[in-house]
Amino acid sequence: MTRSVTVLTNPTAGGGRAVHASRRAVTHLRERRLSVTTIEGRTAGESLELLKKAVGSGTDAVVAVGGDGLVNLALQVIAGTGTPLGLIPAGTGNDLARALGIPLDDVTRAADLVVDGVVRSIDLGRVGTRWFGTVLSSGFDSLVTERAGRLRWLGGPLRYNAAMVLQLAALETLSYTIELDDVELHLDAVLVAVGNSSSYGGGMAICPTARVDDGLFDITVVRDVSRTRLLALSPTLYRGAHVDLPEVEVYRARNVTVHCDGMVAYADGERVADLPVTIECVPRALRVFVEAGSPLRT
Repeated sequence: MTRSVTVLTNPTAGGGRAVHASRRAVTHLRERRLSVTTIEGRTAGESLELLKKAVGSGTDAVVAVGGDGLVNLALQVIAGTGTPLGLIPAGTGNDLARALGIPLDDVTRAADLVVDGVVRSIDLGRVGTRWFGTVLSSGFDSLVTERAGRLRWLGGPLRYNAAMVLQLAALETLSYTIELDDVELHLDAVLVAVGNSSSYGGGMAICPTARVDDGLFDITVVRDVSRTRLLALSPTLYRGAHVDLPEVEVYRARNVTVHCDGMVAYADGERVADLPVTIECVPRALRVFVEAGSPLRT
């Protein structure tokens, strides 16, 4: 039974929305007779160290109030430990919460899942010692994220929209070598995504059939396409219809190595490493609070 929880908050997530969500969640958890400790580090590093201490001290559960970036930080501490994770979605993307069926716009309902105590185990991706929950990608989308990071003088969505336009103008086909378990592929592509879950970027279903409890990644490859064709493909991403198009290939594997000169990989919206990277799907690496009747495997 969950009696004590540590609530981890990213105060900047969702344009400050996470702070208000955290206050509501903490109040509700205490009203439901849980002992609550709060962490709101001034930096990601400080939050990481405080969370390590909380888990080491035996907190019954961790609750992350923010987006996928904050969840990614929590994973670095609790993956493989058995300490369950609750999610209060309050970021921009919230894609892991979406994959788990967590209420996206109801703080009280999301907090109630922690109190109710229905827990399932899900897979995680791992690159070396670095964990991720949603999608690892390289190519056009990771380059957009890199470019957006250099446009700090632009605010909010405008920064990413500007980065996308600039990167689209510089679109180039990349030469990849991809190792999928015992198969090696050599191909030209503009984007490679390795999905533990189905979506990234706030609901873009880049790997629409990926499941977080099947022990496998879905790998989506967008082959050599023009700028205009890539723009035309974009609307299909939200509903996952792109996988039926001839320019898109989908594979499944437990272990994936991606090679591409000069390219970088991002996962959960965070920079992981320059390629090459080897990615392992680790079954049942994380315990999560979910709705009763969740379709996730027990």
